[in-house]
Amino acid sequence: MTTIYDIAKKANVSPMTVSRVINNKGNISEKTREKVEAVIKELNYIPNSAAQSLNIKKTKLLSLIITDITNPFFTKVARGAADKANQMGYQLILCNTDENYEKESEYINALISKRVDGVIIAPTGDQSTKNLKKLIKNRIPFTLIDRQIEDVSCDRVLGDNYEGTKLLLQHLIDYGHQRIAMVHGPLTISTSKERYQAYIETLKINDLKIDPAFLVETHYKQEKQWNGIAHLVNVSPADRPTAIFAANNFIAIKIIKSLREKKIKVPEDIAVVCFDDLELFSDFDPFLTVSSQPAYDFGYLGTQLVIERVDEVGPADYRTINLKPELVIRKSSGTPIK
Repeated sequence: MTTIYDIAKKANVSPMTVSRVINNKGNISEKTREKVEAVIKELNYIPNSAAQSLNIKKTKLLSLIITDITNPFFTKVARGAADKANQMGYQLILCNTDENYEKESEYINALISKRVDGVIIAPTGDQSTKNLKKLIKNRIPFTLIDRQIEDVSCDRVLGDNYEGTKLLLQHLIDYGHQRIAMVHGPLTISTSKERYQAYIETLKINDLKIDPAFLVETHYKQEKQWNGIAHLVNVSPADRPTAIFAANNFIAIKIIKSLREKKIKVPEDIAVVCFDDLELFSDFDPFLTVSSQPAYDFGYLGTQLVIERVDEVGPADYRTINLKPELVIRKSSGTPIK
């Protein structure tokens, strides 16, 4: 492995001069700088980032911790974070927790040992408070994205779960639906709690009955056990919901598959709407009616906020950015009931 001593010998300068050129420090003549840089290029020298970080007290490393990289929402979040990190001269380490708290804890411990400068995180749930406190203890700034954790001081980039849910449900209600079921994720996750609460309140505002049998809790993770909606459909059509609100896109896919297995047509027999888009599939078959969130912006803005903390240029007070969803009406919500 080429060292600064090899470069110094070939360039006929001191190792200290090579170090100053690499770290862009000190008064170095342009002629000497060009000579050293030419040798660096010739010998294909790669600076030791760990050693550099000791000098500048920064690793120029950030980490994005998300819960499910297979979900198109988080795929776009990752793209936004990577673009902003690259733009600002940082490298991004991607960590995928699979909605698993233990896995999240292992990542947090590893990132602390690697001395990352900052973290952008979509926490697995309320229990993530312990992991966030580890970051605080080690003075590593972080930004929460998509999901909220109470009583933790930090910057946040969040979606408006209440508004997004209300838009979808009001759309169904305006179409004449009165028996609307909801399939949601674990209520230990802030997005699940907020969408659940918005469902309850929107039905109450519209004087609609809240049937406990129409509320189904399952998982956000695609591969996790599917609790199913058999009890919703293995009844007479008169007792079924006429519409189902899925709390995320993967849940919506499972619902539609389950309905098709029962020979129940969407939207002719039961309308289905969901939170978050499946943009890749929407281009080929614009089917699902959704509350679409600007996923890319969650990653981009979350990374920007954490870099401002790392570079110590952010304001004293922590900031919360709320990103508004957009109602996108497609085939799955059908037509108004006559």
